[in-house]
Amino acid sequence: MKTKRITTISMLTAISVVIAIIESYFTFLNGIVPGLKLGLANIIIVFALYNYDFKTSLLISVMRVIIVSLVRTGFGLNFFFSLGGAIFSIVAMSLVKKTKLSIVGVSVVGSVFHGIGQVLVGSIILNNHYVIYYLPYLLLLSIPTGVLIGIIAKRILSYDILKLMNNEKK
Repeated sequence: MKTKRITTISMLTAISVVIAIIESYFTFLNGIVPGLKLGLANIIIVFALYNYDFKTSLLISVMRVIIVSLVRTGFGLNFFFSLGGAIFSIVAMSLVKKTKLSIVGVSVVGSVFHGIGQVLVGSIILNNHYVIYYLPYLLLLSIPTGVLIGIIAKRILSYDILKLMNNEKK
């Protein structure tokens, strides 16, 4: 990897970590659905998926989960829920990105599969199939959050941020 690319990927990872940590201090919908977040750090993941490739996006996503776990929650259940959701999300987004689905659509798919990944990990780790009853709430709420993340990511992608980050002239 070139030094500029490593630096840019490190910056994207750092930005996603900062966003995730800030977001972790706020509850969404007054905590009606425990652990539900807007997923604002995923703006960076969608951005990376469209500017780089699956492998790079996966690296940024997994590093974000690890670093946020180190700083905020530790490596307990939340870590595994987040990791499972992140991996399912990036795999699904990468697959549907190859179709004619819009950036917003890809983001919604990522949001939906993040919830599916969390529920699947939860049912395996907790050895409890009743966790599946949590899925409809996650899926219902993942659509508007996925749309929001997709709209923001699309807006950011319309600018040539990488050139700005690398101080290159247009």
